[in-house]
Amino acid sequence: MPLPVPVLPEGVDPAWLPPAAFRSVGGRRTLIRGSGPLVETVHREVADACRRFGGRVVRDAEPGDGAYDLVLDLGVHDLGDEDYTVAREGGTTTVTAFGGRGLLYGLFHVVRLGEAAFSGAWTPKTHRPALSLRMLDHWDNVAVHPVMGQVERGYAGGSLFWEDGRARDELDRVRAYGRLLAACGINALSVNNVNVHATEARLLTDRLDEVAAIAGALRPYGVRTHLSVSFASPVTLGGLPTADPLDEAVRGWWAEATRRVYEAIPDFGGYVVKADSEGQPGPFAYGRSHAEGANLLAAALEPFGGTVHWRAFVYDHRQDWRDRTTDRARAAYDHFVSLDGDFADHAVLQVKHGPMDFQVREPVSPLIGAMPRTRLAVELQVTQEYTGQQRHTCWLGPMWSEVLRFRIQQGATVGESARGGLVAVSNVGDDPFWTGHPLAQANLYTFGRLAWQPDADPGAVLDEWIALTFPDAPARLADGLHAVLDGSWRTYEKYTAPLGVGFMVQPGHHYGPSVEGYEYSPWGTYHFADRDGIGVERGVTGGTGFAGQYGTPWAELYESPKTCPDELLLFFHHVPYGHVLKSGKTVVQHIYDTHFEGVEEVEEARAVWASLAGLVDPARHARVTERYEEQLRSAREWRDQVNSYFFRASGVPDERGRRIH
Repeated sequence: MPLPVPVLPEGVDPAWLPPAAFRSVGGRRTLIRGSGPLVETVHREVADACRRFGGRVVRDAEPGDGAYDLVLDLGVHDLGDEDYTVAREGGTTTVTAFGGRGLLYGLFHVVRLGEAAFSGAWTPKTHRPALSLRMLDHWDNVAVHPVMGQVERGYAGGSLFWEDGRARDELDRVRAYGRLLAACGINALSVNNVNVHATEARLLTDRLDEVAAIAGALRPYGVRTHLSVSFASPVTLGGLPTADPLDEAVRGWWAEATRRVYEAIPDFGGYVVKADSEGQPGPFAYGRSHAEGANLLAAALEPFGGTVHWRAFVYDHRQDWRDRTTDRARAAYDHFVSLDGDFADHAVLQVKHGPMDFQVREPVSPLIGAMPRTRLAVELQVTQEYTGQQRHTCWLGPMWSEVLRFRIQQGATVGESARGGLVAVSNVGDDPFWTGHPLAQANLYTFGRLAWQPDADPGAVLDEWIALTFPDAPARLADGLHAVLDGSWRTYEKYTAPLGVGFMVQPGHHYGPSVEGYEYSPWGTYHFADRDGIGVERGVTGGTGFAGQYGTPWAELYESPKTCPDELLLFFHHVPYGHVLKSGKTVVQHIYDTHFEGVEEVEEARAVWASLAGLVDPARHARVTERYEEQLRSAREWRDQVNSYFFRASGVPDERGRRIH
């Protein structure tokens, strides 16, 4: 019996696929050719739209059987499974694909175009993803964690998948989530936290049926399920005395466990592993390398075509803050660069886009360009851990675009180097608005579209999201939404940590300002501000040597304060407060000015949002209004704490005479 098109629970915001988004398709005559599970999904989507808007859908008609406005045709044999070709001739728009995913993505392409899909004539154009894997990591806990809760670093309520220590009985919303992901091109997700606790570890064995149920809900939209696993599983679950990756019994245990996974979930994607990091077990306990650890799991997955995503987030979180030669930024490169070429084909090294931890501004990780013989996946963070926790409007598309377009070591861009795919930590929960802050949905949509095309214009992607989320929006609403989102990342940067120095957040939960929150911490995130200056000296000469991890031309550019870009100056150098930036301002005056400007820009955005009250449904408008009130309160607190701290440290007054406490 065919599955129904997912119906969202009452009161749930349908995000970027409300029924009106399908009006252009639903009011026309459509022919669908082909068979298979995803073709059935395409048919259900079109049939539901036709029921709403008066069109008609026909299956597998013979050539010459009347004229159609739209033809969705499965069976072109020179395309990949996800590729599709769109053309328009003689009044008919045609989407052709070889695989079911391609046909589904082709349908959503037509939906994005709206009425423009049915006007004029176009020569055939093939669309294919630049990256084959476009994945979300959910940091969802099965059992509620006493510190991190149901979702670690989650700011949108509880988990979509888990509740009260088990999988949810009702998975309609999971199916609806898969639909949203397919519409922006995401094709994989991991269903549990990379910090694998005792309950979550058992998903690999005696609780595998729960994972299979979730995989079944996502499958109709072409989203493959992955699972985070503990490296110590052979010991904690299998009763073995060791988890040594070179031990034959350990290898046999993983092979058998993986075989059982594929029996339950034939299209299972693979494993995600956080090892030897922040207390998680790993191969170091046995004197083995991370490549040997990853290859153990890759060998178990290889017969089934699966992949292990091995996270490179490995560093000393018990370092001595007194030791200025220790530098957390160096850690990933120092741990992994010597292993280039040692990872198996079915292993992907997953590298955070920056060397630290998803700060509002940090340089691109030098590891991304330093391992040409290793499949790397680049990891972003859609959940706004350090960018306002979905209480602040902070659209991250421009930041991600800068990262993905960055040309590493005079070679390929970051987007081109991510041969293992693009991965992000999800920002979705069971909140009625999916992401807590309704405007944070734009981050999830933008990630999917940039994962499909890393060099896409993020502003155009933002306009896509606006048009799909508010299909009947008048120009004033569309322009207002674009205005409050487009500059919001730089606004957030202005009123938080300056010039790339990072952190300055409350320890633990990471929300709100604390200039010295991590200054004397074993976690290793410092700014070394004193009466004379601020910043971390990371040059080769007189610093930690981190700048030397880059190739040409970046190592030379970052080495000197004279050539280092202003926005990263304090990440790479300790400079006096009177150091003159390329903008012509001193460092301390830049701090004062940007923090005042950031608050003013939040006030302006709040006013724009207030002016849209009659154009947005009341519940959504009220939620965003409440978030803007909190953002403004928090931005003022950031401004006053940061400016006061540096006024007291430097003794230099604001040249414009504004009040600093």
